[in-house]
Amino acid sequence: MGRRCGSGASAAACRIAQVEGSGVSEDASHHGALQSYVDKWLSVQPQQRVALVFVEPGKYPGHVALAALEQELLSAAYGIREPQVAATKLNWWAEELDSAATSGGRHPLTRVLFDDERAHAMPKERWLAPVLAAMAQLEEGTAVDFAAQLNAASALHGAFAELETGWWYGEAVSSARATRLATLSHLLHALRRLQDDAERDRLPLPMARLARFGLSRASLRERSEARDQAIKAQLGDLQSSWADATRLDGPISVFRALEAGQGERLVSKALRAGEALAVLQQGAPDGGFRTTLRAWRAARQWQKLAG
Repeated sequence: MGRRCGSGASAAACRIAQVEGSGVSEDASHHGALQSYVDKWLSVQPQQRVALVFVEPGKYPGHVALAALEQELLSAAYGIREPQVAATKLNWWAEELDSAATSGGRHPLTRVLFDDERAHAMPKERWLAPVLAAMAQLEEGTAVDFAAQLNAASALHGAFAELETGWWYGEAVSSARATRLATLSHLLHALRRLQDDAERDRLPLPMARLARFGLSRASLRERSEARDQAIKAQLGDLQSSWADATRLDGPISVFRALEAGQGERLVSKALRAGEALAVLQQGAPDGGFRTTLRAWRAARQWQKLAG
């Protein structure tokens, strides 16, 4: 018979660890389902494999599950092209997170998260905020300018940042820096998909930028001097905002530190390149000494602040 799990973070670790020495098919099935969502997150952010050396999934399963949950919700918010289909999936998540505190959750990620006392310490509104913000932005069009673009994206990514900061550091800690970095990382990711998303209502370049460089929706698909200049102008605003983020209050998670560090390096590299979009689409290296050092420093700061 499998080992029984109690409450708290150790219970979530227990639930994952059961499959290693247990023949109970339900536990094995749950573990396999959980791992599939973690793998989806890592496929989008492969550099986080380095972070998992310092944020061990067996010891901090909720931290990993929360990152995977964010990726799952972002995939619904941005990856599903039909708004009605996206709304249906997000509505399911709203119902799931609304009842998780009492039901324990049906989804593998929810079950791990609500095995941890941290999930119950947070108000229900904190869990629902990212889903509601994701639903609210489904029909949004292209922002007027960069400031409006930053503000619009902050609603969703700020809700994620608040949830993440509360989980890692407690409810009393500011999430201002995490919000800004999460938003900038999203805007960079959207810019990397410029050609793929040229037909969507919400374009990665704001309207003022398109007008300044005489770009139409159709012209975003092909390289031109005007498109290159518009992309570099967008990258310039992203770079300035990244620098400003260092002056904002609040700590960031180890995962956010790696995402932001990689994004900032990619912006700098693309600004120096002749064809910025090609560099963006190629991406930055996923590992190496610099990534490991950043992860180690972020983990040391996290352990210091979290106690």
